Amino acid sequence: MKKRILVLCDSEKDYLDSLAEYLKEREEFPFALHAYSEVNKLLEFGKKEQIDVLLVSESDFTYEVSEMNTGKTLLLNESGTVRGENIRNIDKYQKAENIWYELMAGYTDFVMTEEKRLGTGKKAKLIGLYSPIRRCLQTSFALTLGQALAEKKKTLYISFEHYAGWNQLLDKNVRGDLTALLYFGKEQEEKFFYRLQSMTLKIGGLYYVPPAYAGQNLIYVSAKEWEELLQRIAKTGGYDYIILDLSESIQGTFEILCMCDRIYTIVREDERARAKLAQYEELLRAYEYEEVLEKTRKELLPQFEHLPERMEQYTVGELARFIRKLIREDLGAA
Repeated sequence: MKKRILVLCDSEKDYLDSLAEYLKEREEFPFALHAYSEVNKLLEFGKKEQIDVLLVSESDFTYEVSEMNTGKTLLLNESGTVRGENIRNIDKYQKAENIWYELMAGYTDFVMTEEKRLGTGKKAKLIGLYSPIRRCLQTSFALTLGQALAEKKKTLYISFEHYAGWNQLLDKNVRGDLTALLYFGKEQEEKFFYRLQSMTLKIGGLYYVPPAYAGQNLIYVSAKEWEELLQRIAKTGGYDYIILDLSESIQGTFEILCMCDRIYTIVREDERARAKLAQYEELLRAYEYEEVLEKTRKELLPQFEHLPERMEQYTVGELARFIRKLIREDLGAA
């Protein structure tokens, strides 16, 4: 099936080349891309080909361009004053990454080939991280695991923390988060695929859904809603692995763990930690969730002398070496 056509037009050639290069490097970019720095060449192309999406700078949005027959026109706004009736305006002078997310958010009803639209055609493996022991490096473990897997496999990370602080840590201006994705979870399959693409960000090669900004909203999400959302992401997202960094501050933690193909529980050797783990395992048996225990691998982490301070650095160091050995032994993925 022929790819749909996206055309960029901006007479500021350095900007045009930079944005075009960024979009072409996006692994999940669904369009055939054409870029023009001259309006007359855009008009000539439009006479020969059907343009599905036109992303044009405000200064190049002439009357002739406005009269073109395009599926959708998006304006790279330069003046700060919204232009064009029923045309989505995108701030031109922002990070290319943010333009990408706005582009995808503004046009979620494209239909790609069945293989691409529904991902790889196979369901992603869910890997759950959960420990009843606090401050045990669970999130560092989960992020390192995700980034190590992402070096060879398309991997998504989802945090269920109430106060993750990611906006502050990564200096991101996030427009959508996990709670927003829940809201859109009942959209048609192809729309949900694009909605997911528009909301995921990256740390290195690892995709992630921004954690909920107002974490208390997660309390009201039912176990069934979580199950439906995660099944949909696993089926249609195009990922090989989905890392779930879980906590007990949501409904349905045990049910989500049951969905996982593999579970890692970090343990400690002190008496208090052993007591917490014993209570957790007793509850699983009492509520007939023995399958969670069967899928669980307990990890007693060594004492690390140094851990990376920033998330982007989790691919190097002692923890990364430990995780890569674990992946080879337990997942056979790297």
